[in-house]
Amino acid sequence: MLRFKVRLRHRKMGSVEGLGSGVEGRIKRLRKLVTGLIRYERIETAHSHGDEARGYAERLIQVAIKNGDKHRETMEMADFWLMEKDLIHKLFKVLVPRYQNYSTSYTQMWNLPIKYPGFGHQSGVLELKGNPWPPVRPEQRETKYLLSNILLQEARREYNQNKIKLDTASLDYTNKSSGDPFSDRMDMSRITETTDSSSPHVADTLEDKRVTQMGDEDSGGGDRVNSMEKDVDKVSKQMDELNVKDKPT
Repeated sequence: MLRFKVRLRHRKMGSVEGLGSGVEGRIKRLRKLVTGLIRYERIETAHSHGDEARGYAERLIQVAIKNGDKHRETMEMADFWLMEKDLIHKLFKVLVPRYQNYSTSYTQMWNLPIKYPGFGHQSGVLELKGNPWPPVRPEQRETKYLLSNILLQEARREYNQNKIKLDTASLDYTNKSSGDPFSDRMDMSRITETTDSSSPHVADTLEDKRVTQMGDEDSGGGDRVNSMEKDVDKVSKQMDELNVKDKPT
């Protein structure tokens, strides 16, 4: 079973070996690609052709690992696909030991940029894993510990810390200057809820303070009612005096 996703249908490669080459031309082209892959371990070709040949190369290596060079059908399969017969020795003595403990695919496919101006055909690179060539995709240079990046990182950290301090200070100033008893009451209730249950005397003290504050607010409301009643009494007395003066003697 192949270890990568394959197409359900074969690609049309009837004229790759010349006009009218048909099925024989397609098979001949695939044999050349598999032979070149085993020989050089990296080939560049049309993406569709390389992707088609990849499955046959994977299956050839897989059967060689499973059955070894003593299996007659496996040797016939290797003799058919490898047009250069010295590569049979490389298959069983070099590639089989390399890939016998692999749990993934043995090959890798890369897309190349489309050349412009040109015909717009997609090219690709097919390679065996573990080949001696330099990597197709160059390794990214580590830039984390460059002096400029270290300075930027420290400046960013210092900026964030200062921003948090300023936000905290502005929030405290807003709470103090607002003087909203409702917000103070909510703060006291929030503190009471977050108090540890192991220290009940702290919670009792905070609760008493909150009750006292609410009582002060209620007493302030009563004072306002008393002042309004006094004003009403004063106005009624003035009206009575006017009525007395207007009466005939």
